[in-house]
Amino acid sequence: MLFELLDRDGLARLGRFATPHGPLETPALLPVVHPDPERQPVPPEEMRVRLGVRAVITSAYITWRTPPLREVAEREGIHRLIRFDGPVMTDSGAFQQHAYGSVEVTPDEIVTLQNQVGSDVATVLDVFTEPDEPPEATERALGATLARAREARAARSGLLAVPVQGGSYGDLRARAALGASEFGDVLAIGGVVPLMEQYRFPELVRVLVATRPTLNPGAAVHLFGTGHPMTFALAALFGVDLFDSSAYHKFARRGSVMTPEGTVPLDEIRESTCRCFLCAERPLPEVATLPREERERRLAYHNLLVSVQEVGRVRQAIRDGTLWELAERRSTGHPALRAGLREAMAHPDVFLRTEPESRRAFREVISESMGRPAVVRFRRSVEAYCSGRPRALRLPRFPLRPEYLQHVPTVDAEGRPLEWETSTPLGVVPVELTEAYPVGPYLGVDEFVGPTQRRSPGSVAAAVAAAVPSGVDLGRDWTFDWDARQVARVLEWRYGRLVAERAAAGARADRSRRTGRLRAIYREGEPEFVLSTDGIPRPTFRGATRLMALLPVGRERVVVHPDAVPFVREGRSLFASFVLQSDPALVPGSSALLVDPNDTLIAVGRLLLAPHEMARLRRGVAVRVVAHARSPDSPPEE
Repeated sequence: MLFELLDRDGLARLGRFATPHGPLETPALLPVVHPDPERQPVPPEEMRVRLGVRAVITSAYITWRTPPLREVAEREGIHRLIRFDGPVMTDSGAFQQHAYGSVEVTPDEIVTLQNQVGSDVATVLDVFTEPDEPPEATERALGATLARAREARAARSGLLAVPVQGGSYGDLRARAALGASEFGDVLAIGGVVPLMEQYRFPELVRVLVATRPTLNPGAAVHLFGTGHPMTFALAALFGVDLFDSSAYHKFARRGSVMTPEGTVPLDEIRESTCRCFLCAERPLPEVATLPREERERRLAYHNLLVSVQEVGRVRQAIRDGTLWELAERRSTGHPALRAGLREAMAHPDVFLRTEPESRRAFREVISESMGRPAVVRFRRSVEAYCSGRPRALRLPRFPLRPEYLQHVPTVDAEGRPLEWETSTPLGVVPVELTEAYPVGPYLGVDEFVGPTQRRSPGSVAAAVAAAVPSGVDLGRDWTFDWDARQVARVLEWRYGRLVAERAAAGARADRSRRTGRLRAIYREGEPEFVLSTDGIPRPTFRGATRLMALLPVGRERVVVHPDAVPFVREGRSLFASFVLQSDPALVPGSSALLVDPNDTLIAVGRLLLAPHEMARLRRGVAVRVVAHARSPDSPPEE
């Protein structure tokens, strides 16, 4: 497999895709380039030099049916024909076949041509199906496409893109994804251009929901026709790695300016609001006055620049763990796009296997923010955590600091545990879990309406007095009891009650001198777990050693191939090809116990890949080692 995952935010991936003309960093925009240089408004060499475009897509079919272009391509190669020295993907004419009823070329001939002209990524001539076609016709077309993919794979040793069809039928899309994954290096989700052109974004999302789970994670994912920058963030949420765009030119011909928020007629722009380098040369209001051909050329250039910039924003959001926030902001540009985002949130299980255990922050953008997969998983976990516990007493939300906790009793007059809960923007949560992601680092409107940091210890004491049963000693300092409870409860939250009872015995809480937050769990003067702003206890090597004795074999573990054990023991990252087995309950960002085949602990790591990806994405890092036998454990920084 030629795809290597470098970083991620859920399904969205920063990757490196190897091609004969060099690696392609994904997500990437592949502008559609006409094979006739005279008909191309933005020269491909300028795309590369001035805009940083690293790859393009052009039409093998138009090249085939145009003898002068075909002659040059067969003699000098497709790269010389279009004057671009980076990776070039070629499409096959399937859309033209659908639009015009037929094309003169056969599936075998178009693959042969793509081989002859040196295409970096060749595409199967699939059978395009409209979203509204009957299921019988769609199934026949799917069968034909997969048969052609099998033949194309046999005829091509280089990279092959296999379109994933199936119309609007979820079962057919899933079958198509599974079949395409058998043959393709690039899995190209097709048949969706009508949905995007008609702003049927909820239906587009349903296609992605049906398709994405069964796509091979070791292949690059391409969504045909994602040309408008306002759709890039939504597509990236589903792990789309490659976007192709002819929209930059199509909209320019219509006299429209593309933006990440939508489309604006050029003739309606009166102010020089854009400060890109193109507008520094000639502002958009002046472009509107140019002769038609020059106006179209400059507008196409500007639209392409906007698209390239938006892909850059998507990439940065993946690095920062803020892609959901970006997608939510973009969804406010059009009601149909927001409806598509809502549809995505209606299918959280598509995302949860790769949803990171935590992020640095959780920022509310719109009301739909509360429906992100991270919130769904948190609420499910809270429900399981609270199951079987006594009914909790309600308190206003307050910081978990000693000056507050000293007023909150942990047991009643008979010594029975008192459970406490509080309302948060993400629902009612047990008090001891209010520092856990996503509720702990939550930042939203409610935080600025009577914010909890302004609540006084006295107000908490008054609320406790009004809530507790009679006979509870309200004059006692409960801080030490809360230290013990919070240690036990955060371990239970992460590892379950039975493990927590033994792991917490004899341990003590270490709180930040500056914030009062629980920052580590110590035993005999050494840290066994550390907690960052996500409120999740993460084991040191010493803590992992204790967990090994408490957890059943296989749980929380990643088994390392013997050949990699010496390197992992020294603190090197664990590569996917050296993973023998992994606990399927782990997710990206989880802390894991790295063990050899004899179940001997060699290191502690943080997952980059989800367990189901490790077996299929055989290149790159699977787990980053954070502690090992020869690294001294140390407390976290203040």
